Amino acid sequence: MAATDTDLLASDIAWDLDPLLDGADGPMVLLDQAEGIAETLRAHRGSIATLDADGLLAVMTALAELSSLVSRAGHYTSLRFAENTGDAEVAAAMQAVNERSTAISTSLIFIDLEWADTDDAHAAAVLADERLAFCRHHLENLRRYRPHQLTEPEETVLSETSLAGSSAWVRLFEEQTSAIEVGLPDDLGGRVGLMSALAHLHRPEPEVRESAAAAVTAGLAPGLRTRAFIYNTLLLDKSIDDRLRGYPSWITSRNMSNEASDESVQALIDAVVSRYDIPQRWYALKAEILGVDRLRDFDRMASVTAGGSAEIGWAAGTRIVRDAYASFSDELAGIVGRFIDERWIDAPVRPGKRGGAFCAYGVPEHHPYVLLNWTSTARDVSTLAHELGHGVHGYLAREQGIFHQSTPLTLAETASVFGETVTNNRLLDALDDPEDRFSLLAATLEDSIATVFRQVAMNRFEHSCHTHRREVGELSVDLFGEYWAASQEAMLGDAVEVTDGYRTWWSYVPHFIATPGYVYAYAYGQLLALSVYARYREAGDSFVPAYLDMLRAGGSMSPESLTSIVGCDLTDPGFWSAGLDIVEGQLDAAVDAARAAGRL
Repeated sequence: MAATDTDLLASDIAWDLDPLLDGADGPMVLLDQAEGIAETLRAHRGSIATLDADGLLAVMTALAELSSLVSRAGHYTSLRFAENTGDAEVAAAMQAVNERSTAISTSLIFIDLEWADTDDAHAAAVLADERLAFCRHHLENLRRYRPHQLTEPEETVLSETSLAGSSAWVRLFEEQTSAIEVGLPDDLGGRVGLMSALAHLHRPEPEVRESAAAAVTAGLAPGLRTRAFIYNTLLLDKSIDDRLRGYPSWITSRNMSNEASDESVQALIDAVVSRYDIPQRWYALKAEILGVDRLRDFDRMASVTAGGSAEIGWAAGTRIVRDAYASFSDELAGIVGRFIDERWIDAPVRPGKRGGAFCAYGVPEHHPYVLLNWTSTARDVSTLAHELGHGVHGYLAREQGIFHQSTPLTLAETASVFGETVTNNRLLDALDDPEDRFSLLAATLEDSIATVFRQVAMNRFEHSCHTHRREVGELSVDLFGEYWAASQEAMLGDAVEVTDGYRTWWSYVPHFIATPGYVYAYAYGQLLALSVYARYREAGDSFVPAYLDMLRAGGSMSPESLTSIVGCDLTDPGFWSAGLDIVEGQLDAAVDAARAAGRL
């Protein structure tokens, strides 16, 4: 039965955010409650460093309750803003909540600062108390920042001015990019949002891709100078913060939050860059498959499916994902079903809606939420499987409490990529037709290339921008374009032509703006997840309990300890090379399938 327009657009799949308020009459009521707790906590000023286990337990229990209230209020308003970034009333409400939340947290800065200054022996003795297990790893991590902390008055100034500084620029960027409209030809939909226009780059028809790419470049042009100014401002802001805190490089603070050393992250980046031959080899083969001498940048994501790409409705897409998760774990499938059935997902494309996709954990007492921009493509099915991986991870880790529910970014992608891989391999096992198998293998490989190699190339772009801003000064629009093109050309080699129009496409990527240094975590997570999946293929069903234990552990221990649960050794120098070998194996499998299908 053909999918209806409602099903293809997922137009009635909207989340219900009201439960986040927990019965309160608006987010400010939650913040009133949080302020009451903050007032009692402020009475502990000057005593945190000497608290015994009983005293620290009381403080951290109250702080957990306060953090939950603030998080509920913040997530409610930020998720409503994501629904429509052009709604001035919602934007104002979000800003008011952010300002009030910042004021509360600023008044409690002394807790982290005093704890970090606690004598090592005293800290170890207090944290040995099992009653503090719910916050132990969090408190241990805080002490790592002692060399980079400022005085309380300085930290207070930076905290209070952040909403008029970096946070304001991030919000402006989100509003600017969410409002971008792309003028496609009428037969491709006319004026559409940026995400809808980018979806056409997966189309098999070269003229459609070229037309869509030209329209995207034109759509990015009007606000380009403004977005460049925003990025320049944030580059300067971060350089000042890093200098004041004594961080040796632009990426150090991100690495510390990921509980990774600068050296280990550089080892990952170097390992990926050294294997740029993998994407280059694939794109050269893809050009042969598509019957062209050389791909252009907007051809990289072209569908290689013979006969075009079919539209996939919401019902069919969710059925595929449910079945895939059920093939691995009934428990995970049940959680996935709740996301789909209980209004935990917001799926349709709407004017002003934030682009892309994400999963927001919220608070441990409440379920996470998933935002999508559903355009009825096979890639949307993979995105759904990916984001629901985040969702089940956050759901299972709720028992760790608000201090330990979330993992460092380097592990945050593990469950999502694993879920996506399970979905793709579940589909592959059911396919007998060589053409169908090739199409899926090619899509899986391209996802790995995009997640590992493209993200590291974007890390190299970031590195160039941050370094230039610190050593030379402000970057022009043209210079941003040069660094973007250079980072892409290094990865693509001679296999792909980077066109002049593509030089401005850096300017809609939100990670550069909101979370500098984030992108390498995708490569980290992808290679880790592939290694974890390889363990599953070796061990079979006996692997499942250990995997679920790792998810349930959330961020309650170090990345090395978490991944050791499933038999991965992040301290092994050959770990990343082994993960890259898996990606090369995907390439070899795709090539073999292409030959079997008569495409080469």
